[in-house]
Amino acid sequence: MMKKKLLNTMIAGLVVAAHASWAAPRDETVSTASDQHSVAVTIYNDNLALVKDARRVRLARDINQLAWREVSAQMRPETAQLRNVSNPAGFRLQEQNFDFDLLTPEKLLEKYVGREVSVIRTHPTTGAETRETATVLATSGGIVLKFVDRIETGVPGRLAFAGVPDTLRDKPTLVISLINPTAGLQNLELSYLTGGLSWRADYVAELNANDDHLDINGWVTLTNQSGAAYPNAKLQLVAGDLNRVRDAQPLPRATMAMAAKVADAAEMQQESLFEYHLYTLQRPTTLAENQTKQVALMSATRVPVRKEFLLEGANYYYSGQHGELGQKIKVGVFVEFDNKGDGLGIPLPRGVIRLYKKDSQGNAQFVGEDRMDHTPKNETVRLKLGDAFDLTADRKQTAFQKLAGTSRYNYVFESAYEIVLKNAKPEAATVTVREPMPGDWTMVSESQPHTKAASGTAEWKVSVPAEGKATLSYRVRVRY
Repeated sequence: MMKKKLLNTMIAGLVVAAHASWAAPRDETVSTASDQHSVAVTIYNDNLALVKDARRVRLARDINQLAWREVSAQMRPETAQLRNVSNPAGFRLQEQNFDFDLLTPEKLLEKYVGREVSVIRTHPTTGAETRETATVLATSGGIVLKFVDRIETGVPGRLAFAGVPDTLRDKPTLVISLINPTAGLQNLELSYLTGGLSWRADYVAELNANDDHLDINGWVTLTNQSGAAYPNAKLQLVAGDLNRVRDAQPLPRATMAMAAKVADAAEMQQESLFEYHLYTLQRPTTLAENQTKQVALMSATRVPVRKEFLLEGANYYYSGQHGELGQKIKVGVFVEFDNKGDGLGIPLPRGVIRLYKKDSQGNAQFVGEDRMDHTPKNETVRLKLGDAFDLTADRKQTAFQKLAGTSRYNYVFESAYEIVLKNAKPEAATVTVREPMPGDWTMVSESQPHTKAASGTAEWKVSVPAEGKATLSYRVRVRY
């Protein structure tokens, strides 16, 4: 711990000699964000983005060493492609290097191992400064310095360096060796894939008093942790599940802090792209570094809603003797709506929908949330909001008999069940009872008719009176 404190003390006092701050090598042409005349960012669902950075850069004829600064720190350099838009004929690339070893006090010390630095001390009383030359022997776990007559660790004071090595950059930089046919200003475009940019859809909906309509707003939440900013960018989002080749052991990325920002509402225009959907923001927006912001996706009012109370069973009931199968079983609450009509009827990207409802005083209260998958237009969105407080069920098996079977493939069972639904609400409620039936099944008897929701599912709609109860009983024969 003491070594670490001494190391931090030394690093805190690092200085670079006057006029020796970072500068590009003399043979490099440097392009910064000030050369940028447009940038377009297309963000995919899975922490992946395509950046197209267009700049006007003055190049010499023939061989150039171009340092393209302020690229994403999470760039995938193997995907980078530089084009000369104004003079493509004869323009070709020879080599490119992605320099992401950034200038920090720690890195500067590491690069000076085996080299000389100046150690500056200030007299605590007089304030006079003295300088000694020392060689950096090691930096791992602490600084080791070799002076003319001694070796010291954790020397108080400051260190002065003669300069910054060319291999260290103050910002992520793509260095490109290229051949350019014509001297002068060139319109260049660098495109590359990068991590650190992501988006997700979030939806906020409010139910009306009767739970039969809702108002819904969709937002796109954008997060930029790529290590670069994208000012006044043309923003597009791709919704869909793209296949990607995964690295066996992806390199860990540092977690960066985020600042929240809500953008002005502006709906997005969507279109089909291959087997996905593309959403385009209709105005430029700035994606600042380490920022989360939201832009409006869609809005719809008075959307018809269907609410359902659902009690769902399990198929293991039907192959053995059980007796009691549960008391005060919770009844799930679901709502669903169709993706069509005014404001809807567009492909909805995957996201979380949060529902609210106003109480008797007019205050909106949170009533549940669920995750929605990518939903094409005219499809149904179904959400589970939770479990009903005032609706419960008691379930038991009232009879069980093995009618036939001597092997695991030739059993016939007949069993009977009773489900008592209780309603503490001041109004009647209809509960859907859904039972998964295994094997080849036949309903022998029932207190009310069922519907066959699927080949292996029986379903009843049971009306339960206000502050009362209703009983569903049935007998089923199952053949395995």
